Amino acid sequence: MPPRVDVAVRSRDGLGESPCWDPRRRELLRVDVRAEQVVRWSPDTGHEVRTDVGGPVSLVVPDDGGGLVVAGGSTVTRWRPDGTRAVVCRVDPDTAATTTNDGGCDGRGRLWIGTWDRDGGARATLSVVDLDGSVRVAESGLSAANGLAWDAAWSVAYLVDTPRRVVWRYAYDLDAGALGAREPFVEFAEGTGLPDGLATDRAGGVWVALFGGGAVHRYDPDGSLTQVVPVPVTHPTSPAFGGDGLDVLFVTTSSAHLDPGRAAAEPLAGSVLAFPAEVPGVPVGVCSGEGPGAGPPRP
Repeated sequence: MPPRVDVAVRSRDGLGESPCWDPRRRELLRVDVRAEQVVRWSPDTGHEVRTDVGGPVSLVVPDDGGGLVVAGGSTVTRWRPDGTRAVVCRVDPDTAATTTNDGGCDGRGRLWIGTWDRDGGARATLSVVDLDGSVRVAESGLSAANGLAWDAAWSVAYLVDTPRRVVWRYAYDLDAGALGAREPFVEFAEGTGLPDGLATDRAGGVWVALFGGGAVHRYDPDGSLTQVVPVPVTHPTSPAFGGDGLDVLFVTTSSAHLDPGRAAAEPLAGSVLAFPAEVPGVPVGVCSGEGPGAGPPRP
């Protein structure tokens, strides 16, 4: 039997995305792409704080200085604890068709950011960003680099390429911050929804939100489907493990993509959903300010 899915945060996010557990604050971070806001939510108090970005936003992660790193458009910005903001760098600044999308930090605090080719081509990239402002392209020729996560040993990386309906798997060298050869991990048939965000558990499981498919799937390391968790919305966007034991899977959702006639039928669209996980999640890396991302580009 699938686990019971509850409502963690009743909301009406236009496009909730990029959920990330911040262990220092004990908060769940996310963005509302349509509202151009970063959202912080405490499960202990139920208190939610929304902060206007002042422009496009697609990604938020905590940094090791108690601040946040926020990406949107082609710009990566550091939000310091004192409330000031500083531009770190720009990603794919010379490719007008691309915009930053999803990403995450590895076990050494390197920030990996994918882009999305809005024209439907294959000009999207996956880059490593250092807080000293340097950017290194690690993968190119993507259509929309979306959910990204690593296994518990930091030896395998998983990356969603949404329009191609595939999750790619790479060997990963944590010391060098380098991707190995790419191979398909899971491919999704028409009618199942589009793969969006993903998260990994400590048993090697890969959890994928199916946008338009109304479900979250879990796959074993060999790519076999082991669990389907239906959710009460059509457009789940991204899962993230949270809580002190990383034993709750939070799922962001979208309300903006509903057909007008479906809006009343899906009152939870735009909310953050949650269900218990039998296997805890892999801890998400925290962005480091020491510039650890130096390493060779992928051949």
